[in-house]
Amino acid sequence: MGTFNVRPDIDAAAEQLRGTLGSKREINHLPEVLWEGETVEMLATGVYGKGNGLLAMTSMRLIFLKHGMMSQQVEDFPYSKISSVQWSGGLIMGTLSVYASGNKAEIKSVPKDQGKALADKLRMHIASGTAPGAPSAQATSAGIPQQDVGTRLATLDQLRAAGAITDVEYQDRRTKILDSL
Repeated sequence: MGTFNVRPDIDAAAEQLRGTLGSKREINHLPEVLWEGETVEMLATGVYGKGNGLLAMTSMRLIFLKHGMMSQQVEDFPYSKISSVQWSGGLIMGTLSVYASGNKAEIKSVPKDQGKALADKLRMHIASGTAPGAPSAQATSAGIPQQDVGTRLATLDQLRAAGAITDVEYQDRRTKILDSL
């Protein structure tokens, strides 16, 4: 994989991509759509809306970026608005479905390994209530609603049943959720 020399966090995430065909322009333009202090944790390629683009999991949100010669498309999903994530994998590619604010976004043709890893990481953040950008304990006590404990436990059960987390991770997260009461 070639070095991009964009930013250390973006370069590290880009090195994990199997291929950057069709996403080099997006990787180079990613800093333009990032918020101050936002860092990139993981990247994947996919198709959303009108074309191929880049899916970036950051410290604050999930972003789809398509940067064409004549137009640019940016769709973002703040973690606080994501209610669930679904991964449907085929032999080589799959579809990542993101449910946020009552809407469903389907990012198709995501390489299987990248999509599954991204979906699993998003699920873990949602289940543990530690999504980057999620309300802190101070913010929760200030009146900002926190995700229902029953919902968090149910999601955690689903993750264990799907094999996305181990029994040890399950027990650790379950304890953290119950301790937050």
